[in-house]
Amino acid sequence: MGNPARLLAGLFLVLLLAGTASAGEVSLSADVCLKEVIGDLSESFARENPGVHFTLHFGASGPLAKQIEHVAPVDIFIPANLRWMVYLENRNLVEAASIITLAYNSLVFAGPADRKICRIQDLVKFKKIVIGRPESVAAGEYALAALKNSGIYTKLDKQLILARDSRECLTYAEGGNVDGAFVYRSDALHARHAKIFFSVLQELYPRVVLPMALTVTGAKNKDARAFFKYLQSSHAKSMLTYYGFVLK
Repeated sequence: MGNPARLLAGLFLVLLLAGTASAGEVSLSADVCLKEVIGDLSESFARENPGVHFTLHFGASGPLAKQIEHVAPVDIFIPANLRWMVYLENRNLVEAASIITLAYNSLVFAGPADRKICRIQDLVKFKKIVIGRPESVAAGEYALAALKNSGIYTKLDKQLILARDSRECLTYAEGGNVDGAFVYRSDALHARHAKIFFSVLQELYPRVVLPMALTVTGAKNKDARAFFKYLQSSHAKSMLTYYGFVLK
């Protein structure tokens, strides 16, 4: 007859491994404009799928893509423009067949309620305009395109304050120490201390697309695949709409 202590230890190890195998881990990196909606959707998915745990990363699209390039353990990637998705696709780091559009957004200019700003040309009268860093922040890239295409960029170069991501732009806009900031409509709609002055004309910048894909490692994660599908559900679409995103 075997040693009882050894048998108990072996049984405990089997149960521990079984528990570990049943617990799913999903890591997702998304542009910070999606922070609230992805947070809500991951919580609802976890309630419906006990044992699934999420690691969520939010920030500017560029740095998130660079993290994946440097082998960060991410299953799902959702930037705020196609540029950074293509960047990873060209490096064979996302599953090309999985790339779809999750939603769309748009750019607005917002700031303290005591300012009087009606159109983009009015910005030449002001001294502190905030945009995200165009080289890494998708919102900043869109804002820069709008400023150049409107013909006022050269008149604003010294007035521009560069922010690390779109939420920092919103923080500036709400703080009252700047004249305003280019932010996503979805963020501005839920701002407490900032007013939307105008929507940036769509003809001035590329449409804000939020593509979504599984990484090559995420494609092998059944829980990541399940959540990826969940993000395309009718519930997810209604939540995206609630938070100010557009589906078509």
